[in-house]
Amino acid sequence: MQTARHAWFTLFTLCAVQPVASQASPDRVKRGAYLVTLGGCHDCHTPKTFTPQGPQLDSSRLLAGHTGGGKLPALPAGVLGPNAWGAVTTPDLTAWAGPWGVSFAANLTPDPTGLAAWTAELFIKTMRTGKHFGVGRDILPPMPWFNLAPMTDDDLKTMFAYLQAIKPIRNEVPAPVPPTGAR
Repeated sequence: MQTARHAWFTLFTLCAVQPVASQASPDRVKRGAYLVTLGGCHDCHTPKTFTPQGPQLDSSRLLAGHTGGGKLPALPAGVLGPNAWGAVTTPDLTAWAGPWGVSFAANLTPDPTGLAAWTAELFIKTMRTGKHFGVGRDILPPMPWFNLAPMTDDDLKTMFAYLQAIKPIRNEVPAPVPPTGAR
């Protein structure tokens, strides 16, 4: 029996995203795809479709982030708070609500609505600090930036090279919504 992660990796491999204009070598892009998949980026940044076998990656929107589909379920009153963590998510697993407010998975494609203006250095700084652009707002849960922070510069550059080589998908992702009562 396949695990969900293995099934997603298999689907990703079968979809074989064709690199677009990229200065990275094909081997670097291939390794970047491996690291992105192993890092679980598709878990939140790729919308899902539902099949009898469970959720599958929407191969037409790989790493495009939250697409506005699906409504977040209401948070159970009094169950979540500063001392009681948990979360709810949209059906396509691209938006999450919890004590931090509502976070939306970013568009990681090289479209202007995604990472087109980013550099490898900016990507590394963001993954190391947990801050948007390395200095801005916090990267919110469930993004496990702290798991990527110890990666080597070369591995993070390789991930970024892959993200720059995939098909750009126009998808404006909403800004995070602060928790109720927050300033």
